[in-house]
Parts: sequence; structure tokens; C-alpha cells
Amino acid sequence: MMLEQSGRVSAFLCLSLVLASHSFGDCFIHSAQSVSPLSCNIHCARPTRITTIVKEASQAEQEAAALLSKVRKMRAEIADLEGKSLNDVEKEAEEKKATDRQRLEEMESDRAAREQERAAGVGDKRSGRSRSDDGKFLRVPISVEDQIEQASRSVEAAFKDGITRQIVRFALLPEDKALNEDVQWPGGPKQMYREAAGPQTRALLSRVRAPTSNATDLRTVYKPNVTAEEIWDFDGSALVRAEAATGSEDDVQCLVFPNTDTKYTNDIRAIGKAMGDRLVILVNPFWRSLDSWGINLLAPKGKSLAKEVIFDGGYQETYVLLKTSARGEDCVALKAYPYNWQLYAFREDDSWPYGTNVLWLGSTKEEPTSANFSELLNVREEFKLNKNMRYLQRMRGGNGDD
Repeated sequence: MMLEQSGRVSAFLCLSLVLASHSFGDCFIHSAQSVSPLSCNIHCARPTRITTIVKEASQAEQEAAALLSKVRKMRAEIADLEGKSLNDVEKEAEEKKATDRQRLEEMESDRAAREQERAAGVGDKRSGRSRSDDGKFLRVPISVEDQIEQASRSVEAAFKDGITRQIVRFALLPEDKALNEDVQWPGGPKQMYREAAGPQTRALLSRVRAPTSNATDLRTVYKPNVTAEEIWDFDGSALVRAEAATGSEDDVQCLVFPNTDTKYTNDIRAIGKAMGDRLVILVNPFWRSLDSWGINLLAPKGKSLAKEVIFDGGYQETYVLLKTSARGEDCVALKAYPYNWQLYAFREDDSWPYGTNVLWLGSTKEEPTSANFSELLNVREEFKLNKNMRYLQRMRGGNGDD
């Protein structure tokens, strides 16, 4: 009996020592060998996980040190190129990192506030201000994927507010291009539809959910069946449909590249009549206002028909992303329902010669003009020199402050 108890105690002590060795090293294993014959078996079976973890930690530490060394070298090259001290460059990098972090935190905070509003059923007011007055948190979508995500949220928000006739104007980009890159369309509307408008519209309809039925959350599980039918090949026009898995009551239709031809006005009227309360979207129509119709002897009533069907028919711009230029600067105008127009400008990154930053300039209630952009650019310290002058300053090793 005593021998059995002694064996249990020895085994317990040995097991405890082996477990402790995971934190304090192999010395405990060796000391445990003299406790009991059982300890020999435990010692022989001890895991090698500690050694593996130590090796992995050492390797990770070496990789981190190599990366930090590379970053320091790059910053030293930037400092030498711009005639600054290494401390100045590192300080600017830290400030930029802190600014980006703060912006992300503000965006997340605003997103959480909007989710709380939606859950509480709050309408058009937040903190005593109109929702359309607060859009500074919006980010400029650089990639096609980001643009589709932002557009789908705007379209759904507008639909929930009862806007069933919408206009979406994408910044047309091939999948491998970014917003700050120059894009040319030598093939005209056909190429624009094939490489940008078509894929972007299909991607939008694969994400948008605009239910008019009492369907359950299955709509968030099953993606709609998206199909496209070309109307006239030479002008890139097409009708894109999203057949909802929850039934035809939740279908959505998009007319891509409609223009001022009376045929399209009649098509829009027919589609609207057939869709009823369901969502209809006009994607990148080739008009800016009713004045785009002008005088057409072959269709003298074309302008009045367009006014009736489109401009008095409830169609509203719910998402627009426009690239423009003012004072030689590359600028962006963003309209994302329910917020005002947000104005931005691209500027080269002073801390990294190949980087580009997007700076928020301000907002307008109406679609901004070049004069609006110029006025905002003129009061910003970052744009006191034009793009060419800033380039010359960098080549001379200055920082633009002298």
C-alpha cells in the first residue's frame, strides 16, 4: 500500500517537473530523472515543442530585424534625396502613421454610429445635423473592388429610403487599374463596356439586395443570378438583370450607357413600368442634364419626353465617382448617398517619392465645378506650389517650404 502511494507521489512530482520544464528549460527534466524510475519514461517521451518555438521565435526576430534595417535604409535614402535629416523623415513617417490610424478609428466610430442608428430606426438626423451634411469620413475608393463596395452600400441605403429609381456613375476602370492611374479608351464605348462598365455593373448587382417581398435573410446567403444582354453593340449599351434567389419580387435591373436617343427614353419608361416598385438603375448615362438633349429635328419631342420619364420620373444620383482636374492637380468628386459631394485631390507623398496621398478638401451640396476645386486648393498649404514647382523643389533637394 505504501509502495503504491509512493509510486503515485513520484509520478505526480515527475509530471509536475516535466510540465515546468516547458517554461524553465531542460534542467528540471534532468533533476526529475532521480525521483523515480517512472521519470525515465516520461523524460524519454518529453515533447520537442519548446525547441521548435524557440527556433521559430529566433527566426521571426531575425526577419523583423532585417525588415527594420531595410526600412531605415530606405528612409535614409529619402532623407538624402530631399535634403532632410533622418530624424525628420522618421518623424514625418510616424506622424503620417498616427494620422492614418486616427482616420481609420474615426471611420470605424462613424460606421458603428450608423449601425446603431439603423438598429434604432433613426431617420435623417444625427447629433442634430442632417446626415447629408456629414460625409468627411468617406474614403476615396482607389480599386475597382472598393468602388463596388461603396456603391452597393449607397444604392441599398437609398432604396431603403424609398428611392427605387437611381443613377450610378462609376469611374470606369479595368480590373487591373487604380483610380490614380491614367486610363485610355481607344476602342470607345464598346471597349468601355467590355472592360469596365459591364464587369462593374455585374459586380454591383451581385452585391445589391433590394427586396420588395417578405423574404427572410436567405437573400444574404444566396447570390442573385446576374445576366447581361447587349442592346446596341456599337454604343456599348446593355441591360443587366439580377434575378433574386428569393423570387422575382426582389429582382433588380440596370440599363448601362443609355444616351439621348429617344429609343433609350422609351426603354427606360418600359423598364420602369414593368419593374413597378422594384429597383431600376441607370449606369453611366451619356447625359449630364436635360440640356444634353438639345434640339433634334428627328425627335422634336425628345427633350420633353426625357423630362417626363427621367427627370420628373424620380431618378436620382445615389453614387457618383468623378475624376477631374483643377489647377493642374488630379482631383476627385465623390457623391455617396445620403451625403453631400466630397472633394479630394491627389498629392505626391513627401516621405516616399513613389507614394500618393488623397487629401480631403471640402464638400458641396451641388455637383462641384472646377472653380470649387480651385478655391479649396488655393487655401491649402500642401498646394501652395503647383505640381511642376513641387517636382523641381524635390529635384533640388528642398521640401517646398522655401
